[in-house]
Amino acid sequence: MIGRITSNTMTQQSLRTLQTNLADRERLQNQAASQRAFRSPSEDPAAAATALGVHGDQSRVAQFARNLSDGMAWVTTVDTALGASVDLLNRARDLTAQGANSGALSPTARESIAQELESISAELLAKADTTVLGRSVFAGTSDSGAAFDPGTFTFNGSPGAGVQRRISDNETVRVDFDGSQAFGDGANSAFALLNDIAAELRGGGEVGARIADIDGRLKDVIAARGATGARQVQLERASSQNLSTSIDLEARRAEVENVDSLEVLVRLQSAELVFQSALQVTAKSLQTNLLEFIR
Repeated sequence: MIGRITSNTMTQQSLRTLQTNLADRERLQNQAASQRAFRSPSEDPAAAATALGVHGDQSRVAQFARNLSDGMAWVTTVDTALGASVDLLNRARDLTAQGANSGALSPTARESIAQELESISAELLAKADTTVLGRSVFAGTSDSGAAFDPGTFTFNGSPGAGVQRRISDNETVRVDFDGSQAFGDGANSAFALLNDIAAELRGGGEVGARIADIDGRLKDVIAARGATGARQVQLERASSQNLSTSIDLEARRAEVENVDSLEVLVRLQSAELVFQSALQVTAKSLQTNLLEFIR
C-alpha cells in the first residue's frame, strides 16, 4: 500500500529539516563565540561528568595551594625569629666571654655587659613571642597572646600540640615550633639564663662556666632552626608539585570543556552551507501547486 504524501506533510518535514539544520548552526555559533564544547550537561553528559570531576580536583588543589602559602608564611616567620635568636645568643656568648675576664674588667665595664645581656634577654623574649596574624608561632595551638610569660618566662603554649597544615591528600606539615624546646621554660629558659649571668656580673661572680650553658641553649635554637628549614623545604617541594598538578588539571579541563577553534569554524561554515542549500531546496519544492500538476 502506497502511503499518501500531502503538501502539508512535505511542508512539515521541510520545516523540521530546516529547524534541525538551524539548531546545529546555532550550536556551532555558540561554541565559536564561547569556546566551550557544551552549555549544559544534557548536550554531552559524559563530558559534563568528567568536567565536574576535574573542577572538584581543581578546587581541592587550590585549597592545598592556600594551605601551602599560609604554611610557608608560618615557617618563614619561625625561621627568621630563630635566625635572629641565634645571632642574639652568639652576641650573649661573646659578652659572657668578656665578662669571664674578671681581672681586666672594671665595675663599670661589668655593669655595661650586664645591661647589654639584659637587653639581649628582652630581645630574645620578643623573638620567642613572634606572631603571625595574632597567632604565636612558638605556642602551638594555644590561643595565648604570648608564648612566654614576661615575668617568670613560663611557657604558655601547648607542648606537643602543633599547628598543622594539610598540603596534599595524604600529607600534613607542622608549621610552628614548640617554644619550650627552642628556648627552654621558666628558670631553665634562655631568657632567665642571660638575666642570671647579668646578675652574677654585677655581684662580681665568675661567669666563665656560663658559656657552656649558653652553648647548650644555642644548640637547641640551631636544632630548632634546622628542623624548621627541613619543613620549609618540604613545603617548597609540595608547592612545586601542587603547581604541576594544577597545570595538568587545567590542561585536562580545557581538553574536555574547550573547543578547537579552527575545527569549529570549519564545521560552522559547513553547517551554514548545508542550511542555505536546505533553504533553496525547500523553497523550490514548496512552489509546486495544483496547476503545475495539470500542465
